[in-house]
Amino acid sequence: MKLTDLRPNKARTGSPKRIGRGHSAGQGKTCGRGQKGQKSHTNIKPGFEGGQTPLFQRIPSLRGQSNKAHNIGMFRKEIAVVNVESLNRFEAGTVVDVDLLLATRVVRKREDGIKILGGGKLDRALTVQAHAFSASARAAIEQAGGTAEVIGQ
Repeated sequence: MKLTDLRPNKARTGSPKRIGRGHSAGQGKTCGRGQKGQKSHTNIKPGFEGGQTPLFQRIPSLRGQSNKAHNIGMFRKEIAVVNVESLNRFEAGTVVDVDLLLATRVVRKREDGIKILGGGKLDRALTVQAHAFSASARAAIEQAGGTAEVIGQ
């Protein structure tokens, strides 16, 4: 195939249909919308359900930007989570902090903080520094002989 062989797409070459320009144009009178009825007209509000209370009004919701509004407000925090089991890759006695977790790709992004969860077992003593710990994670780290230190933002 050469550049000289390229031709425009046949489906794209035609001009758009001119709707509502008489019977002979092929899209006259009803303009392709069929006969009568609400959907043959224009200017129906999106979400209008024929006088029935629309769905968006029937559903109870918390309004506004706040933490209570389905936790989608301006105060929402994105927390990166790490299970205790994934800390077994580090040597015993290592200080595992945020920078080390990012460097070894255990966590892809720092987000608003890092929380250690208690999934799996830890079989070596580590000093773990993170923004938050679950109760089971703290117990697993201390049972293995390590320490869990909470750091600030």
